[in-house]
Amino acid sequence: MLHKLRSNRNAQLIIGLAIGILFGFFLQKSGVTTYDVILNQLLLEDFTVLKVMLTAVITGTIGVHALRSLGLVQLHPKPGSIGMSVIGGLFFGVGFAVLGYCPGTIAGAVGQGEFDALIGGVAGILLGSGIFAAVYPKIERPVLLLGDFGKITIPEVLGVNAWVVVVPGVGILTGALLLMERLGV
Repeated sequence: MLHKLRSNRNAQLIIGLAIGILFGFFLQKSGVTTYDVILNQLLLEDFTVLKVMLTAVITGTIGVHALRSLGLVQLHPKPGSIGMSVIGGLFFGVGFAVLGYCPGTIAGAVGQGEFDALIGGVAGILLGSGIFAAVYPKIERPVLLLGDFGKITIPEVLGVNAWVVVVPGVGILTGALLLMERLGV
């Protein structure tokens, strides 16, 4: 069944659109598409964004690894490096701090009619992507591949089954969520 689905481009587009709409709906319902909520997260006054992100990481981690264990999906990690992480983090951080949105929340904010997200966010994404594409050939080898660690995962580094990392990792993140709730932040 999954093989048929993978080869049906129209079905994939419809499923992708439906998942995107649900993603935006849940972002909007959680409040993280609101500029003030994001700004207050950056000011460490409202931890809604962090709670939503941790919940998504926990759910996604368990779901992806359960599907992988059942043989329903294969993971294809992308290669990484220190250079890619630093440059990507800087671009993301500057855009997030200046505009108050990340790419996912920009889409959700545009969907709920936030004009600043449409003009600043979408224009910023397009402009930033264009600039990055233009300079990529010049910075790939000297900057982006600096500290290249390839397509390796934490369980592979440790030489253990993925669940040996997933279970304590999910436990730590769940503990952090419960602590935030208990502290009322």
